[in-house]
Amino acid sequence: MTGIDAIRTSLRSTQQLVNWFIGDLSDADLLVRPVEGANHIAWQMGHLILSERNLIGTELPGVGYPELPAGFAERHAKATATIDPPVGFADKAAYLGVFAQTRESTVAALGTLTDADLDRPTVGSMAHIAPTLGSLILLVADHSLMHGGQFTVVRRKLGKPILF
Repeated sequence: MTGIDAIRTSLRSTQQLVNWFIGDLSDADLLVRPVEGANHIAWQMGHLILSERNLIGTELPGVGYPELPAGFAERHAKATATIDPPVGFADKAAYLGVFAQTRESTVAALGTLTDADLDRPTVGSMAHIAPTLGSLILLVADHSLMHGGQFTVVRRKLGKPILF
């Protein structure tokens, strides 16, 4: 397995976990906060999508990310995270669709790289955390998993089955 293969596997597996964590949730469930002031899943899904596009796009200009729905970035800005009641958020199918399209574009961009490219230094705002292109792309996968962990808290609050 190459470095590219390992990162592709990580991107795909964390995408599957996010899908699994929210697969049996309703649209209304996506707006439940685990505690007051915490981010709901709908906002977090938008955050994951925007973060991936921004982080990868900074380092790999020209990635073929599809156009976002009108107002998507504004609805998922940091300032909208804790507004109550949450209004204007998408449904689960829309989040999963945009997340899948975003992740597919990231995986396609990864496929244009070589293992040597993964050692290229990063220059964006996350360079102090992810100093190489490979570590940055892995950070995108890890970011999905970190939020997936937050989704499990909402699942518990809603009485959904424990997945593992």
